[in-house]
Amino acid sequence: MTGFTDDFLSETVEIIARLDRSAIEKLAEDLRRVRDNGGRLFILGVGGSAGHASHAVNDFRKICGFEAYSPTDNVSELTARTNDEGWDTTFNNWLRGSRLKASDALLIFSVGGGNREKNISVNLVLAIELAQAVGAEIFGIVGRDGGYTAKVANTCVVVPVVNEERVTPHTEGLAAVIWHLLVTHPALKASQTMWESQQ
Repeated sequence: MTGFTDDFLSETVEIIARLDRSAIEKLAEDLRRVRDNGGRLFILGVGGSAGHASHAVNDFRKICGFEAYSPTDNVSELTARTNDEGWDTTFNNWLRGSRLKASDALLIFSVGGGNREKNISVNLVLAIELAQAVGAEIFGIVGRDGGYTAKVANTCVVVPVVNEERVTPHTEGLAAVIWHLLVTHPALKASQTMWESQQ
């Protein structure tokens, strides 16, 4: 009865083996540059990736000393913008209100990376286009082919697909592994984490 468990974990091991280490290292260095130059980090995600964004904001702020934010952390503003302006513009209008500028960066968590043609995660696409317009950097941790995020990002880590039936759980699971790698990377880590400090 362990067939599914064995398969899922074996796939996870294969994905980890195939991750582009150089892209992860570059992302760590790029994030350090943004932070050290006083830039803010805006982390965007939809669905499960919105939960990731909130958790990652905490980690980048507390462990790495970033000024970091996620628009999905303010449910009142998010739902007001959705109700009044429509879902597609929720993120880019929030970023306009936050006065996104060239020294800032977006970090996108997404399975598909956004696709205007397929009308999937268009709010991510519009946010990325705003970042391009103001000269902010664009980073991503995405799945499949990475969609619009991977196409235009300054640095993007694409989680390889090893089983088309499990793209979403593997992408979201590995995104958490990658951002935890980043916040504990020597290039970024600025504060000790609690349990490690208890040794």
